[in-house]
Amino acid sequence: MKRPDSELRDLSNKQMPPAHPFDDDKLREECGVFGVVGVTDAANFVALGLHALQHRGQEAGGIVTYDDAAGFNSARRFGYVRDNFTSQSVMATLPGSIGIGHVRYSTAGSKAAAIRDVQPFFGEFAMGGAAIAHNGNLTNADALRRELVERGSIFQSSSDSECIIHLMARSMGRNIPERMEDALRRVEGAFSVVAMTRTKLIGVRDPLGVRPLVLGRVGDGWALSSETCALDIIGAEFVREIEPGEMVVITKDGVDSNFPFREQSSRFCIFEHVYFSRPDSIIGGRSVYETRRQIGVELAKESPVEADLVCAVPDSGTPAAIGYSQQSGIPFAMGIIRNQYMGRTFIEPTEQIRNMGVRLKLNVNRALIKGKRIILVDDSVVRGTTSRKIKEMILDAGAAEVHFRIASPPTAWPCFYGVDTPQREKLLAATMTEDEMRDHLAVDSLKFISLDGLYRAAGEAKGRNASCPQYCDACFSGEYPVKPSDMINKGFVVQGSE
Repeated sequence: MKRPDSELRDLSNKQMPPAHPFDDDKLREECGVFGVVGVTDAANFVALGLHALQHRGQEAGGIVTYDDAAGFNSARRFGYVRDNFTSQSVMATLPGSIGIGHVRYSTAGSKAAAIRDVQPFFGEFAMGGAAIAHNGNLTNADALRRELVERGSIFQSSSDSECIIHLMARSMGRNIPERMEDALRRVEGAFSVVAMTRTKLIGVRDPLGVRPLVLGRVGDGWALSSETCALDIIGAEFVREIEPGEMVVITKDGVDSNFPFREQSSRFCIFEHVYFSRPDSIIGGRSVYETRRQIGVELAKESPVEADLVCAVPDSGTPAAIGYSQQSGIPFAMGIIRNQYMGRTFIEPTEQIRNMGVRLKLNVNRALIKGKRIILVDDSVVRGTTSRKIKEMILDAGAAEVHFRIASPPTAWPCFYGVDTPQREKLLAATMTEDEMRDHLAVDSLKFISLDGLYRAAGEAKGRNASCPQYCDACFSGEYPVKPSDMINKGFVVQGSE
């Protein structure tokens, strides 16, 4: 006998892996979403897609599928996709030809080990069940949650994304896509959403297009993904990007597109080019790797220095370091080697292990470094703690000079659109000038790429248009394209909001 859709089968593990103790000085990836429809064994395609998107969130992952005989089925797990969604015993519980998935690094909601916060979220409506997976952050989620609770909603998680489900439940829309439109008109902030019903795969981007979402074709079926690299892994053909403010509803009959939101100028997150996206992905028709290499070229033009070697802080600094080397004529060398097997579940760290710091993850190529003037290229400086440790390692290895070149402007403002950033006072660039940061890090020189240089590297030949910036660069400029309402209500000062 077939189970009702409301009896969603949810197989969840209960233990969360320990956080990596040496990885606290980077902006955290937001999340990744993936979905397929019209394929055999959809869960296997989703698992592969999530594996390709693992860099966007390593905390937890989940998959929901639908099968006519078994109904909706869900599996949610803490940890890596490879550790949780590769066994036949798990994948056999997720039958169906339609499915969506999510990899998570929490930016909103509780940081505690709560499986209820792991997406996709599921809701049962009058016209049937639906599951959603959300990449981004809703900047008015606190106000929405208070309103919904006062009206009788009972929340199961601490995630801002659950607000969408409750707003859909209260909508009078005739079908799931209409209810999703109603719900998303109420939210503020950034969202790329992949959702599913029994027969439909749905993709939506917010009107500013802050977070990425792409459409692919896989055989007779379709796929939605945060990045093109996940389409590659399943052998799907990249069709196009979902446009800012666009909703696509995909069935066996094809793709239906509409634009339910008020049109606005696109403000895609420029940090996707710098760090978040995989270098083998394509954004706006442009290779992420090539943009990062070009950042290094611009950085070498803006901030040259005499040195013997250009070295990357692996792995995210490597393309920019190559570009810097090519432009400057200074040889590129692997001065720092990354331990590829250092994962989040390495060991429960003792105090002695913690004191080893980044040495467990990175090691200096001493024979190469000794006596040399080194240019170190990294993607960003957040708190500066890791930068200081790397500098000390380079000097301990006998380097004559250490010059830092950073492939992004100073990160001086928090992100409220789906990136986990420290409080503003903990951002080094929020409290120090560039010269003060150089002295704090105790390096021979420190230079960041300019905002204009970053825009040029991303393909904007004239740099940043101050009156109408083409990207969201709030973490560098403090100019938030969507006012973070919840944070303003808590007293956070946004430029122009006083």
